[in-house]
Amino acid sequence: MASGSKRVVYAAMIGNLAIAVTKFAAAAWTGSSAMLSEGIHSTVDTSNQAILLLGMKRASRPPDDRHPFGYGMEIYFWAFVVALLIFALGGSVSIYEGIHRLLEPEPIHQPWINFLVLGIAIVIEGFVFRIAWKELRHRQPNRSIWRALRASKDPSVFAIFCEDFAALAGLTVALVGVALAYYLQMPVFDGIASILIGAILVATAVFLARETLSLMTGESASAGVLKDVDEVLSADDRVNHVGEVLTMHLGPREILVAVSIDFRETLSGEEVETTMRELTRALEASRDEISRVFLRPIRSQSETPTPVLP
Repeated sequence: MASGSKRVVYAAMIGNLAIAVTKFAAAAWTGSSAMLSEGIHSTVDTSNQAILLLGMKRASRPPDDRHPFGYGMEIYFWAFVVALLIFALGGSVSIYEGIHRLLEPEPIHQPWINFLVLGIAIVIEGFVFRIAWKELRHRQPNRSIWRALRASKDPSVFAIFCEDFAALAGLTVALVGVALAYYLQMPVFDGIASILIGAILVATAVFLARETLSLMTGESASAGVLKDVDEVLSADDRVNHVGEVLTMHLGPREILVAVSIDFRETLSGEEVETTMRELTRALEASRDEISRVFLRPIRSQSETPTPVLP
C-alpha cells in the first residue's frame, strides 16, 4: 500500500482523536446537542481510520495457496465496514440526538466554549483535509474532484477525503446551529443542527458504501486503462483482432487483465508463444496498476477458442 495513503490515514486519525476529546468536553460543559453529535462524529472517524489501517495491513499480505491473487481486495471490505459505522454510529445517533433535543430543548450554557472548540476543530480538520486533497489530486491530477473520487480505487484516500469533507460541513452546521440557538434564545436550532449533521453523515456513508460495494463485487478497470490495453494490443502487427477484454481490480493498485486475441494465421505455435510473452510485458509496462495478465489465443472471432498456452 502506498506510503501516501498511510500518511493520509495517520494524519486523519491523530487529528480526529484530538478533536473528539475537546468536543465531548465542550458538550459536557455547555449541554450542546450539536457539539455532542460532533463528538460522536469525530469518535466514529477515529475508529474508522484505525479500521482502514487494519485493512491496509491485511490487504498487503502476499499471495498464498488459498489466495493466489493476494489479499488486496480485503481493503474494500474494511472500507465498507467504515461506511456502515458512519451510517449507524455517526448519522443515526446524531439524528436521534437531534430529535431528542427538538422534543426537549435545553438552553446552551457558556457558548464561547463551543465556539472556541469548533474554531480549533475547523483548523485541524482543514489541515487534515488539505493532506487528503493533495493526495487525491496527486493520484488524479486531470479530473474534477467529483470525477477523481469516482475514479479513485483506494479507499484509504477517497474514504478519508469524504470523511474530512463531511467533518468540515458538520462543523460549519454546528457553528451556525449553536450561534442561532444562543443569540436567538431558541435551543431548537441546536437540535436542528444535530439532525443536519446526521444527514450529512448518512449521505457520506451511502456514497462510500456504493463505491466500495462496486469494488468488492469485481469492478472493472477505468475506461483509460481499457483504452491503453487496446492500443498496446492493436499496435502489434502480429495481432489480427482483439476479442473480449476482461479486467478486475484486485486491489487499489492491482488490476487483472484477461484478453482473447486472434493472431495472424501465418504465425507458428512458437511465434504465438513469443508474441504472448512480449505482449504481456508490454501491457504490464503500459500501466503500473496492471499486475496480472492472461492472454487467450483464438483462431478467429467466430470459432471456438483454442486451449490456453502455458
